[in-house]
Amino acid sequence: MLKKFLEISPFLYKTFILIVSVLIIVYFLPSNTQYSVQFSEGKRWTGNTLYAPFDFPIIKSKDELQLEKKLIESQSILYFDVIKEVSEKTLDEYSLNFNKFFQNKNDSLIYKQGLFLLNSFLNRGILPLNFDNAEIIKIALISNNIERITEMDSLFILDNLSSEIDKKLSTESKSKKRKFYNLFFEILQPNLLFNKGLTEEYLNELNSSLSLTRDLVLKGEVIIETNQIVEGEKLNKLKSLNYQFSSKSDNKKINRSIQIGYFLLVSSLLLLSLIYIYKFRYTVFEDDNKITFIFLNICLSVIMSLILADINPRLIYVAPICIFPLLTKTFFDSRLAFFSHIVAVIIISFTVFNGFEYIFIQILVGIIAILSTSKIYKRANLFISVAQITFMYFLGHIIFYLLNSGNIEKIELTQFSFFLANGMLTLFVLPLIYFYEKIFFLVSDVSLLELSDTNSPLLKELSDKAPGTFHHSLQVANLSEACANEINANPLLTRVGALYHDIGKIKKPNFFSENQKGSISPHDELSPEESAEIIIGHVIDGISLGKKNKLPDRIVDFIRTHHGTSKVYFFYKKQMELKPNSDIKKFLYPGPKPFSKETSIVMMADSIEAASKSLKEPSLEILEEFVHKIINQQMDEGQFLNSNVTFSEIEVVKKVLIKKLVNIYQLRIEYPS
Repeated sequence: MLKKFLEISPFLYKTFILIVSVLIIVYFLPSNTQYSVQFSEGKRWTGNTLYAPFDFPIIKSKDELQLEKKLIESQSILYFDVIKEVSEKTLDEYSLNFNKFFQNKNDSLIYKQGLFLLNSFLNRGILPLNFDNAEIIKIALISNNIERITEMDSLFILDNLSSEIDKKLSTESKSKKRKFYNLFFEILQPNLLFNKGLTEEYLNELNSSLSLTRDLVLKGEVIIETNQIVEGEKLNKLKSLNYQFSSKSDNKKINRSIQIGYFLLVSSLLLLSLIYIYKFRYTVFEDDNKITFIFLNICLSVIMSLILADINPRLIYVAPICIFPLLTKTFFDSRLAFFSHIVAVIIISFTVFNGFEYIFIQILVGIIAILSTSKIYKRANLFISVAQITFMYFLGHIIFYLLNSGNIEKIELTQFSFFLANGMLTLFVLPLIYFYEKIFFLVSDVSLLELSDTNSPLLKELSDKAPGTFHHSLQVANLSEACANEINANPLLTRVGALYHDIGKIKKPNFFSENQKGSISPHDELSPEESAEIIIGHVIDGISLGKKNKLPDRIVDFIRTHHGTSKVYFFYKKQMELKPNSDIKKFLYPGPKPFSKETSIVMMADSIEAASKSLKEPSLEILEEFVHKIINQQMDEGQFLNSNVTFSEIEVVKKVLIKKLVNIYQLRIEYPS
């Protein structure tokens, strides 16, 4: 029973983190999001024939609404207040100024004629100069709280004074008309004052009666057929259908169904992620810490995007979700980074209006982000990667704008500012790497660079207490790095691992030949078994020192594995000469065997470099035989069975080591005498 529980228990935490991640993501997904029909204006409808799921009205287009608004405005009424004081003042000025223009003061006939003409102007209503509102036909004149409706043409405009006098006094002389014109021009003033409040109130009443919809699409009616162009009335029907879907957002039953759909969607995608890790990245699957890291990145990608989209849908492209595949690649590999990025993008796309465009752009950018990052710890490389990411955002947006509109002239420059902001935020990946390292106890290239500093406390102590071992470690580091470059292993990780692989010798440096001075050895006073115990003990001491100095586990792995399960051959042979039936286990390293390309390389380079010191007169042939012999022996012992290094890669490592040893011993070609 206990055994079965132990077999199941490794999956309990994965199940727990899966459920928690699903619930968190679903919680942040918009609860009022409704189903909507996805289409592109001006493009062909690629789906099946779409039928109306229910009765719904057609929403009027912008052009239709503008046309109706203009019609309403033309039917509106302008309200004017009749100012009696102006009329009275004008009549008084007429009496006072009449004699200035007409010499015969007693000519009552002319006086009465002018007074009649003046009253006709005032009664009609005098508009201000340059008044222009030809679209308005009806006018409302308000006098003593009494409203009188008239037409625009019936009002008197001061601009028309000359023509009005000619019309009214058609039979009179030009001299008489000119005098009346001069008189009226001097005394006439507009007696109508525009009433803005009443005019706007009436216009608002008209606009409130404006209907936003027209016609009715009946349930089962064909909206659009396959391969038809999305335009005109078909476009209006599709927009109207989506509007009806959104207007049903208060339907609790629908919301509940959507929440269930979201739960199933997120659950399936995250479960697929877990299965992928189990099948192809089992070492990651075994580590709960790493699983938490990956699921946290997916959650943060989705949550960050949804929060910004909730503020403004256009801000969704400001979310720097490329940070998370960059982080995943930094600590793991490109494939896992890309897979987790795809999962996050698919989830987010269901909340975006144009989901296909979003998926395309984010996948395009994600690929560039992963492919462009090389040695991200270098500031120049980081800025180049961010520049490439920003450029791909620009390119993706331009591509879809051209496909949808066919005209780049009207493209909105505001969108590009969002992409620039995204690029600037992506630069924060560097401090996040440091933060993730501390939280999840992972190691990145940034940390490896710090550890590679020979002035670090542990390496400084090694150089002080065991200078021979320190020099040996430097040589192994150089050899290992060269080999790692040739077989596509991690050269920086390999180098750092090689630098620390022998730190256990700090505790008893004099018991190792590279640190001994003269011909006297402390092993002379010990039995082979005691000597072997001390030699083997440097691995255990190294692990202890590594953990004490908080070295990452990936570096401690080099200390554990650099001898694998090999024998302390010198003392084993010496013991066999003394006691042939001695227990071989006392002369074996505890292991484990190397389990990666990097740890395998360090084992080979360590053995070759240490053993090469025993060569008296090395030549090219001797070095080749020497390298092949040692590494082949390790292969015969099965030291590389747990690692993913291939036979062909081992052969490449052999060639690199031979080449490097030739350079170290400065061998020259012997010319014939």
